[in-house]
Amino acid sequence: MRIRSLRLSIAVMATAVAATTATTGVASAIDFGSSGSGSGSGSSEMVITLVRHTESAGNASGLIDTKVPGPSLTARGQAQADKLAVELADKKYDCAFASNMVRTEQTAAPTIAKHDLSLDIKPGFREIEAGEYEGTPEAEALSGYLQAPIKWLSGDLDARIPGSIDGNEFDGRFDAALVDVQRSDCTNPVIFSHGAAIMFWSMMNADNADPNKLGTDPIRNGGRVVLKGSPQQGWTIVEWFGHPDLG
Repeated sequence: MRIRSLRLSIAVMATAVAATTATTGVASAIDFGSSGSGSGSGSSEMVITLVRHTESAGNASGLIDTKVPGPSLTARGQAQADKLAVELADKKYDCAFASNMVRTEQTAAPTIAKHDLSLDIKPGFREIEAGEYEGTPEAEALSGYLQAPIKWLSGDLDARIPGSIDGNEFDGRFDAALVDVQRSDCTNPVIFSHGAAIMFWSMMNADNADPNKLGTDPIRNGGRVVLKGSPQQGWTIVEWFGHPDLG
C-alpha cells in the first residue's frame, strides 16, 4: 500500500463542497449515489484512466445512495455517456473495467462498444459506502459522510465511516482491483468508477497529488483522472479533468 500523506484541511474540503453545491450540486462533484505478466508477478507500468460515471438517478435525488447495485443513469446521463464515448474514442484503451454498480456499467457501454472491448466487473472500484449516512442529504456530507475520508488524506487510515469502512479497507480493495487489472496484461485500461472513490484514492496514492484540485476542479459526472505507474511502484497523476462538457 502506497499512501501519500497529505495535509488537507477541513476548509479545503469545505471549499470543494461549497463550490460544487453552488453550481451543479454536491452530487456532481462527489458521487454519493446517486514488467508484468498475466500471473501478476511483475510490476509493469500502466496508464490507467479512472472515469466517473455520468448522471445517475442518485445524483438527481439529492440523497446519498452508495448501495449495490444502485440507481440507473438518468436520460441526461445516458446522453452524457454517448458523448463521453465520442470524447474517448481516440484513447486506444486495451481493457475496460467497471465497479459492480449499475451506473458505471451503463456509462461504460458506449465507450467499450467504440473500442470493441468487453467489460470486466471489479467490485473493488465501487463507491465508498456511506454506512449510517446512507439516504441522508448530500448537502450534509461534510459534517457526516466525508469526515472520515478527510482524515484519510492526512494519513489517519484508521478513521472509519460509522457503519462502513476505514481508509485501510478502502485503499486496500481499490489497490487489489488494480493488481487484478495488471494481471490482465493491460497497459492502457479505462476504469469506470465513482466520484468520491476516484478523488480520494488518487489523492491518497499519487506522488504529485494537488489537494487544491478538490476545490478548484472536482471530478464531476463523466470527469476523469489519468495516472501512470503500477501498484508496486506507485502512481503519478498525468491528467486531472474534472469539468467535461457533456451537457
